[in-house]
Order: sequence, then C-alpha cells, then structure tokens
Amino acid sequence: MLDTNHTVEVPEGIELNLPLAGPVVRSLAFMIDMAIRIGVYFVIGTIFGVMGRFGGGLFLIFIFLLEWAYPILFEIYNQGATPGKKMMGIKVVNDDGTPITWGPSIVRNLLRAADAFPVFYLVGLISMMIHHQFKRLGDLAAGTLVIHKNSYTPSGSLQNEKPQQAPVNLTLEEQRAILHFGERSHQLSEARNHELADILSPILEGKDAKERMSNIVSMANWFRGRR
Repeated sequence: MLDTNHTVEVPEGIELNLPLAGPVVRSLAFMIDMAIRIGVYFVIGTIFGVMGRFGGGLFLIFIFLLEWAYPILFEIYNQGATPGKKMMGIKVVNDDGTPITWGPSIVRNLLRAADAFPVFYLVGLISMMIHHQFKRLGDLAAGTLVIHKNSYTPSGSLQNEKPQQAPVNLTLEEQRAILHFGERSHQLSEARNHELADILSPILEGKDAKERMSNIVSMANWFRGRR
C-alpha cells in the first residue's frame, strides 16, 4: 500500500482517506485488462474468421466497441473497477471520493488516446509519475482518482497508547498535524512513519524511531482529549 493519501471531508464532517494508487499497480491492472481483451479478440476473431470479408468487417466493429466500452461499462457497473483493477485491489472514484459516473468515465477513457501517445501510453505514464496524485491526462480532465479499495476507510482511529502531554507548547495547527499523523500512522509504511517521526525528534523523548512513534501516538491521544 502506498503511503500517499488524499483526504476529503464529507458534508457530515467526517474525513475520508483516499490512498492513491501509483503507476506500478495501475500499469499491472492495465496489462491484465489488455490480456483479457486480447483473449476475447482471439476467440471472437476465430468465430468471425469463417465468415470471410463480412466477418472481418464485423470483427473490426467489435474491436472498436469493446476497446471503448470495456473500461466505461465496468467502471460504472462494477464499482469503479475493471477486472484488472479489481484483481489489483484498486478502483476509480471522483475527486471528492464519490462513485464515478457516466460523464467522468467517458471523458477519462476517451482521453486514453492522448495518454497512449506516442507509444505504450508514454504520455500517461509520465503524467502519473510527475503528478502528486498520480493522475494521467484523462484523470485530470475528468476529475477522477484511482485509489486502493481495501484502504478506503474513514480516518480517526488511534492506537491505544497512554495519553501524554506535549513537552513544549504547540500551536493549534501543530497539534492537529500530530493528531492527524497519529490517526494515519497505521496506514503508512514503517519507513515513512520513521521518516516523519524524525522531524519531531527535537521534542520527543524516545531515542529510537519506535519510541518516537510511541510518543507521537501518546500525544495524539492527549490532543484527542483522552486522559
């Protein structure tokens, strides 16, 4: 799981973490979908092949329809996930975390032609690598995100550490930052947790990364109001 989240606040005041799917897992999902389509083309092509030139024309129409309808229909009727995305545990949602609808799905998939330029979806891959939310051109135009499904959960859970007051006075923003970090720590990789904990090392009592993380969660529990 990637340690890059996009946070959305819904009207009820609850924050949702959208763990963003990066280029690697999205590329694997794309290759699975491509393999499925090639398999279908082989079977249908064999059937249409016995029909001569007429069958060849029908086959070209079928390729066109499947190539464009395949991702759109699955995204709409399969909770934002093509078979490849489902196997990789990712799905497409709108920027605000709501399920994708017809308009955004059509836009993002029509722009696959631009993402595929010049070869092997090079433009789309470069766009994902340089964008902070791993968006290809189709996502930018449609206002969509690709996220990890299994981690699409509300934030707010804290590990059960004994509440501890901060050793120095902190601003409200700093307190919120520590609280949010504590809430998200279980969704981040261990290396990322330690990297962020090192930033607070001047005010933490722990000598190693594990102790510093424990102190952060203790302070987060204090800021949450637990005593």
